[in-house]
Amino acid sequence: MSAVTLPGVAARPAPRRRRLRPSTVLLTAAVVAATLVALLPLAIVLFTAFKPTAEVNAFPPTLLPDAWTTANFERIFADLPFGRLIANSFLFAGGVTVFALVFDSLAAYALARIDFAGRKALLVAIVATLMIPFQATLIPVYQIVSDLGWVNTFAGLIAPRAADAFGIFFLRQFFISLPRDLDNAARIDGASELRVFTQIVLPNARPALMTLAIFVFVNNWNDLLWPLVFTTQREMGTITSGLTLLTGPGGIVPYGVMMAGALVAVVPLVVAFLFVQRRFIESIATTGLK
Repeated sequence: MSAVTLPGVAARPAPRRRRLRPSTVLLTAAVVAATLVALLPLAIVLFTAFKPTAEVNAFPPTLLPDAWTTANFERIFADLPFGRLIANSFLFAGGVTVFALVFDSLAAYALARIDFAGRKALLVAIVATLMIPFQATLIPVYQIVSDLGWVNTFAGLIAPRAADAFGIFFLRQFFISLPRDLDNAARIDGASELRVFTQIVLPNARPALMTLAIFVFVNNWNDLLWPLVFTTQREMGTITSGLTLLTGPGGIVPYGVMMAGALVAVVPLVVAFLFVQRRFIESIATTGLK
């Protein structure tokens, strides 16, 4: 059917099809391939969790199970106090996250918005601690925790990690990006330093705070060595340390059960990331090194 042109109205040219450049096709293919490679381990965990033991140990291995089963999930709740381990993980990771946000933000505010002697030297010293692996300080910290009688307690798990150099540096960079006119206007009105911090700076730093919360929560939720060292009682373990108890005699590892536990452990992390995804991207886009 031909197009009808009204009198006095110029005919609009037909839209041109946009040609795909070879570079665009190659870039898209590379992104898809990288995504598939990144998702492959998660797919292996997912499908292995639903495989019976015979299929898990079969050779050659297969990705999809022939017979789907939930026996692995039933076993982690039967062989372990898994509900208690989940609660412990939430208390441990959540407690560290709350305290880290408080102390890291206070230190970052002082380093970013308050002029005092030795501020740059203190910042350099804090950043320098990032080069020290935490394994090097594990024994001294354990001795302190043991002397305080905090072994097998949440205080012993949380207190040594109540602040960290990365969080201080990360929030400092974000606080620097905030305009100082807000602070000055509040101080002219008679606001105290604490009021400027709580009512001016923190509300404008929500994206950075939520991003840091995700980093801290995920890091402590997935940590294995720390709970293994500071807890010796089965009821005080976390998900990661509890799964190590499933290893059988002779070092036999029930991979299907381990994958089921890992799948349950990753669900809260996925939900938490989806909840703050927009804030996470916003923070990464607005936080720079200055």
